[in-house]
Amino acid sequence: MAAKRTAVLAILTGAALLMAGATATESLRPAAAGSGDTTVTARTDTGLVRGMRTATHTVYQGIPYAGPPRGAHRWAAPRPVRPWAGVRDATKPGPLCPQVASAYADVSSLEEDCLVLNVTTGASTAARRPAPVVVWIHGDGAVGAGAFFDARRLADRGTVVVTINYRLGVFGGFAYPGLEGSGTFALQDQQAALRWVRRNAAAFGGDPGNVTVAGSSFGAAAISGHLTSPDARGLFHRAILASGEGMMDMSAGAMGEGVPAYPHYTWRTERESRDTGVAMTSSLGCAGPDPRRALRCLRALPVKKVLEVPNIMNAFQAFAYGNEVLPELPEAVLEQGRFPRIPLMSGATLDEHRLFVGMAHDAIGSPFTAAQYAAALGTAFGRDADTVAERYPVTAFPSPALAWSTVVTDRMWALGTYAQATAFGRHAPTYAYEFADRDTPMYLPLPGTFDFGAYHAGDTPYIFEDPDAQEHFTAAQVRLSDIMTDYWAQFARTGTPNRPGLPGWSPFDPADAVPHTQSLAPDRVGPVDYAARHRLDFWRRLAEQGTSSASRPAQGKGPVS
Repeated sequence: MAAKRTAVLAILTGAALLMAGATATESLRPAAAGSGDTTVTARTDTGLVRGMRTATHTVYQGIPYAGPPRGAHRWAAPRPVRPWAGVRDATKPGPLCPQVASAYADVSSLEEDCLVLNVTTGASTAARRPAPVVVWIHGDGAVGAGAFFDARRLADRGTVVVTINYRLGVFGGFAYPGLEGSGTFALQDQQAALRWVRRNAAAFGGDPGNVTVAGSSFGAAAISGHLTSPDARGLFHRAILASGEGMMDMSAGAMGEGVPAYPHYTWRTERESRDTGVAMTSSLGCAGPDPRRALRCLRALPVKKVLEVPNIMNAFQAFAYGNEVLPELPEAVLEQGRFPRIPLMSGATLDEHRLFVGMAHDAIGSPFTAAQYAAALGTAFGRDADTVAERYPVTAFPSPALAWSTVVTDRMWALGTYAQATAFGRHAPTYAYEFADRDTPMYLPLPGTFDFGAYHAGDTPYIFEDPDAQEHFTAAQVRLSDIMTDYWAQFARTGTPNRPGLPGWSPFDPADAVPHTQSLAPDRVGPVDYAARHRLDFWRRLAEQGTSSASRPAQGKGPVS
């Protein structure tokens, strides 16, 4: 019975986490290297690779950084690449890791030999050798690939950009009794890619001693884990976390009707993860008293057979802790300041939750009603529902959907984002931001009948080129994109986003009366009172009472149960 309940919760939470990374794969088509036809070679530690050079960029694609995780190596630590003779073609994207198509991502794959990465450099990189390296970890956790992110704009700023594939869904987060590394295979892949960068960055003009790891949503949550993982120590020297979920909790119903509360949005105990693994694979004919035999059976199944289990890709998008990769709850480790004192950039979007409410209701022709708003408040906040309704009256918003999305944005996303900036800022140079362009083009295949505002991961095309978004950019949005990309490159180069010609950006100091958060909007780039904008004093007071279904306490303390 417990296993069945775990499976249900995993399905619901997996669906929520899937939506939380929905935009992270961007336009879902591989980035082109350019129109030139000149090839160039580089020597990696496992062999020569041939990339494509144009007048402005050099791009290598599909370079393996770990061996194929199939057969006995499915759900095992990534293994070394077997060296090859001759020159390996790296002019086209490599295979996608196993995934299934979704309503917002018409891509799928059954290929397990997918642990590859891509390297992009600009014409200016050669003049700045060794150049800072940016390693991009894409979001979602169940769909996507590194090649979907066109890094040429960022490379134009004199950086070497590496985008990676890693195992997704059940292949990246699976856990089972007796399975070493349960719930951490995606993290292990990402660390293997970072080790590849350390060994090979110089071959592409990069500085292995100056590596910035960056990610959005699920990718940023993974970085929270790497900051606390003993195995990741020394693999990167700066970090950028966009819409990171590592210090978020979740009230009941926040991600949809029937989705339970979780005190830790991103993290599960290894026991919880293993129970999910047993429950989700029970229909595959491999269950039995001997977990070793069951694992052999599961590893021998075709990918297609595994993917036929309903929701199995979505059920493993939380990371397991209590193991060698993540010995402790990362959120607690971060709050206690037990992480490397490296420069950090951390932020979120102004209207994080509008994407999820819009996708589930108004944008698909099923408007969220005032009655649903009242019911959602009751589910999430119990006897505090009336207090929340008084602070967020439905009549103060253009629609109930925008009222509910504002509540969850403030309560879940902003409170967690601020907690993360506070934990970081107490111990390391931290630059906090809020992406606030409410006219951000929608690049997902969603109707334009809902005001998505500055939605979750809507900032990513401002860094990575995406024609679906940028063809709709105004001149002011182009300028904002330039500023944001300049900030990233300067941060990767020096550990601060500041340089002459850019709007000044002060570090986030929790001791300040109003800690500095940089607002990023087309009409203004400058400080904003993030806590006041999102009514965090109200939510802290409510959380300290501990009456809602999941509560985020005052800064620096553990979750209130």
